[in-house]
Amino acid sequence: PVKCLSTFWVSYCMTGWEICGFRIHGQNVPFEAVVLDKSTGEGVIRAKDKLDCELQKEHTFTIQAYDCGEGPDGGNMKKSHKATVHIQVNDMNEYSPVFKEKSYKATVIEGKKYDSILKVEAVDADCSFQFSQICSYEIVTPDVPFTVDKDGNIKNTEKLNYSKEHMYKLTVTAYDCGKNRASEDVLVKINIKPTCKPSWQGFNKRIEYEPGTGSLALFPSMHLETCEEPITSIQASIMLETNHIGKGCDRDTYSEKSLHKLCGASTGTVELLPAPSNSANWTVGLPTDNGHDSDQVFEFNGTQAIKVPEGVVSTTLKEPFTISVWMRHGPGSREKETILCNSDKTEMNRHHYSLYVHNCRLVLLLRQEPTESENYKPAEFHWKLDQVCDKEWHHYVLNIEFPAVTLFVDGATFEPFLVTEDYPLHASKIETQLTIGACWQDLSGHDNDTETLSETLTGGSALMTQYFRGNLAGLMIRSGKLENKKVIDCLYTCKEGLDVQLPEEVASAVKVEFNPNQSSLTLEGDDIESFEKVMQHISYLNSRQFPTPGIRHLRVTTTVKCFNEETCISVPDSEGYVMVLQPEEPKISLSGIDHFARGAAEFESTEGVTLFPELRIVSTITREVEVEVEAETETVVSEEIMHNLDTCEVTVVGDELNGDHESLEVDLAQIQQRALEMSSSNVGMVITGVNTMANYEQVLHLIRYRNWHTEALFDRKFKLVCSELNGRYISNEFKVEVNVIHTANPMDHANNAMVQPQFINQVQHASVDLSGHNLANMHQSSVVPSAATIVIVVCVSFLVFMIILGVFRIRAAHQGTLRDQENGKENEMDWDDSALTITVNPMETYEDQHSSEEEGDEEEEESEDGEEEDDITSAESDSSEDEGGEQEDQQGSSRQQQLEWDDSTY
Repeated sequence: PVKCLSTFWVSYCMTGWEICGFRIHGQNVPFEAVVLDKSTGEGVIRAKDKLDCELQKEHTFTIQAYDCGEGPDGGNMKKSHKATVHIQVNDMNEYSPVFKEKSYKATVIEGKKYDSILKVEAVDADCSFQFSQICSYEIVTPDVPFTVDKDGNIKNTEKLNYSKEHMYKLTVTAYDCGKNRASEDVLVKINIKPTCKPSWQGFNKRIEYEPGTGSLALFPSMHLETCEEPITSIQASIMLETNHIGKGCDRDTYSEKSLHKLCGASTGTVELLPAPSNSANWTVGLPTDNGHDSDQVFEFNGTQAIKVPEGVVSTTLKEPFTISVWMRHGPGSREKETILCNSDKTEMNRHHYSLYVHNCRLVLLLRQEPTESENYKPAEFHWKLDQVCDKEWHHYVLNIEFPAVTLFVDGATFEPFLVTEDYPLHASKIETQLTIGACWQDLSGHDNDTETLSETLTGGSALMTQYFRGNLAGLMIRSGKLENKKVIDCLYTCKEGLDVQLPEEVASAVKVEFNPNQSSLTLEGDDIESFEKVMQHISYLNSRQFPTPGIRHLRVTTTVKCFNEETCISVPDSEGYVMVLQPEEPKISLSGIDHFARGAAEFESTEGVTLFPELRIVSTITREVEVEVEAETETVVSEEIMHNLDTCEVTVVGDELNGDHESLEVDLAQIQQRALEMSSSNVGMVITGVNTMANYEQVLHLIRYRNWHTEALFDRKFKLVCSELNGRYISNEFKVEVNVIHTANPMDHANNAMVQPQFINQVQHASVDLSGHNLANMHQSSVVPSAATIVIVVCVSFLVFMIILGVFRIRAAHQGTLRDQENGKENEMDWDDSALTITVNPMETYEDQHSSEEEGDEEEEESEDGEEEDDITSAESDSSEDEGGEQEDQQGSSRQQQLEWDDSTY
């Protein structure tokens, strides 16, 4: 047989026979073969169903032909050999590209160009190579600095800038080789990361501190960016800059003497630069720096100096003794600049002891007084110190126990590098002058003392020399005892600083060191995680009740080392500041009895008169609170708080106290029991010392005023003012006026019994006029009366005599009538004049007296204008009284009708 085979068409030839069919061998073959012509053996292979290239691209199977067979039933048919058929399904571009991911993300660092930032990838479901391959990708988003290649790699076309754009969003599509576009575009996000720079992250530059809230964490979210460098050790220094505040930081601003007491130096301390007051006024003319919440800072510009009054400091200091001072000075100069100097007041100009700076050196001069031995002894002690010239505040304490002198600067000990010896001073009876800011020189005589170490000046008769340029505060001398280290540290230690509470798990992993005043600390460790935990626990603390508001600058300096023990990365300093908010300032209020009168005998007694018997001291602060009502509102409330006072000053208003016959007194034992001090003068009394308001109240209750010569005294006025923190907060001025009640002698009682009110008013008016006069002048005028006074007394005496006669006649004429009237009107006429120095006219009521007093004042004014009082007669007086009576009520009118004058005898 001859085989003829073609795709889908089958032809099988057999001589003399017919082809009846074809048989396909194979499982699940989606094709069938059909005979077209039995005689020729032609047939066709066709698909049973639709073919899908994506399911199967090729089909292979075998086919066999058979004839119609022999016999009537064709059972003896013949089969051909098997032939193999290969069928390939052609593809159609029926599918579109699809991206493998729903979206793509990537992060890049600014300033760098990448060959490939990320790769996007799409697939196509078509089965043929032509239609299943992705031929290209395209960025749909316009105007972006990125491009994509045919393989899906995205890269930037320019260097990216984080400050310009933090993140880009791109839309990307894909095309297959049949030009079909992706069914859905894909979103690509590219984040821009700043260039990795090693630094502290999470650091807030501004940190607000509310007074009274305790410690405040400075770096709660801080961590170190190392840019994946291998770190082996790390060291950081945290600096709190407070040099601009007061004397270098926030310290209590009580007086220096009070601070010494609070720190334990309670005896023998003398303050040479006190706050100006009535009792310590030698610093009044000295410029002060009042811009630091009342830190008592005095300025010396090279032209000012002050003389300390005699008696403040003993001329011969007992050994041992201590000198302490706060000083800000710089730069150095070639001339000596004196801090404290005790020199001859006249003639010799010898410097007995002095403290001065010279060329960044601190020098103590201590000349020995005359002794039996004339041997060389240490006289000058020199310390070369950077602190002397750095323009910063430093605390200096000199413990002097001859021949040894120990210097403490900011709590640290320094030994002198040079000690110069000299002979003791020659014996003399010249008094000395203690000065601050310069040395006293008297050039009125000739200085032949070759032993003095001071400079010889020319010109002038008396002047200062070696002026100081800088600031001084808290200059103290403590005689008879040295300051111990505990007291010195207490005086120097700040009330604000850095603090850290180490967690237990990192306490051993990080080493922490503080400087003495806790304004800086140093951390050192090798584990970054532990190091960051310690940093997060560093806090700022201010223990003052009323801290100084303002800025405290912060700086963090960091050094990092890698495996080669060298600095592998550089961490820049981190800078910020703590803003201490304004504290709620207290309002100190003084209240009590501000006007009272006492008898002259009480003033003259040994006890005197208590000035402030019911004084009350209250301190309040004002707070703003939110009250929730229908609408949120803020309201202001006052809250009473307790804190200490350090000064209460009682001042005389008007003339100064006359020490010959008046004084202010207080029980000194009670003051000392409360650890307070008292000083007094002819202008008042000052009580000082840091103590509670309750203790100050108790002491002020004890202050008494005495005057053992009250004849010419009518009133005295006093003013009380209290303050704290060396005058930072001052109370109101509480004024008290005390009046003296003068009691007439028994003879005056009898004579004044019938005096009419108009003449009494004249005396009262005179007392008002005299109240403002000097007591000495008043007393003098009472002893030497003027001629006008004599004339007035004679006239008044004659008039009184005439009135007495008239009254006796009236009483004799109306005795029966008055008796009946008084029996019926006991309540109206029941006078109690036991406490009065005069007796009112029985013709008038109490109201008539007041009316007559007013007319008496007017009459007195007329008499002072020059009218003659000699012309006043009893009739005129009677008329005047009648006119005054007409203005009274009906009861007074009826009484006057019953008591009409019987002038028939006149």
